[in-house]
Amino acid sequence: MEHLPNQTSEVERLESLWGGEFGDTYTQRNAAASQGRKAFWEKIVALCAPQRVLEIGCNLGGNLHPLSLFLPQRSLYGIDINEGALAQMRGGELSGVNAVWASARDLPFKDGFFDLTFTMGVLIHQPESSLLEVMNEAVRCSRRYVLCGEYADDSTVEVLYRGETGALFRRPYGALYQQNFPALQLVESGILGAEQGFDNVTFWLFEKK
Repeated sequence: MEHLPNQTSEVERLESLWGGEFGDTYTQRNAAASQGRKAFWEKIVALCAPQRVLEIGCNLGGNLHPLSLFLPQRSLYGIDINEGALAQMRGGELSGVNAVWASARDLPFKDGFFDLTFTMGVLIHQPESSLLEVMNEAVRCSRRYVLCGEYADDSTVEVLYRGETGALFRRPYGALYQQNFPALQLVESGILGAEQGFDNVTFWLFEKK
C-alpha cells in the first residue's frame, strides 16, 4: 500500500511514540491488565480450539497471561514495538511465550501460521493510513479466526489521548473488517466491561470462510 509522505511520517511518529517513553509509561499503568480476563479467554479457547495464537500489540501480555492458563506458552506469540514491555514479559511468568519485536504493519510470519490472531486495544491507535495494513496482516497470518477488541463507534471519531492528537480513534471496526475482508464471517460479538477485566471495549470474533 502506497502512502503520501505526510501519511508515512504520521505512522512513524506514532510507532516511535509507543516504542519510547510514552509507551513505557503505558506499560507501567497496565501492569495488572490481565486481572479478571480469564473467563473471556477460556470461552474463546473453547470456541476456537486454537493450537497457535498471536496477539498483535501484546505489551506485557495482559491477554497472553490468561491464555497461558489454557494453552502451552510455546504456542503463544506476541508482537510489540515497545522493547521494554517485551523484555519484562521474557523475564517474567510468560518467559515461555514467543515475544517478538515487530511492527503490526509488517508481521514476520507466513500466511496462515496461526489459528487465531487478535488485537485488543491496538487498532484504536492506528491512523487511517496504516489501519487497513494492520487489519490485513491480522487476516493474512490467520488460518481460521480473527478477533479484535476495540473502542467502537458508528463512524470514525478521534479522541484526545493523554495530550496526544491522532493517537486514538473510535471506529466501527467490525464493519470495517467485513467490508474489506469479505471472506470473514462474524461468529460472535459483544461488550467487555469491568466484570470481564476490560474497559467497555467491543469485541468481534470472525472466522475465515
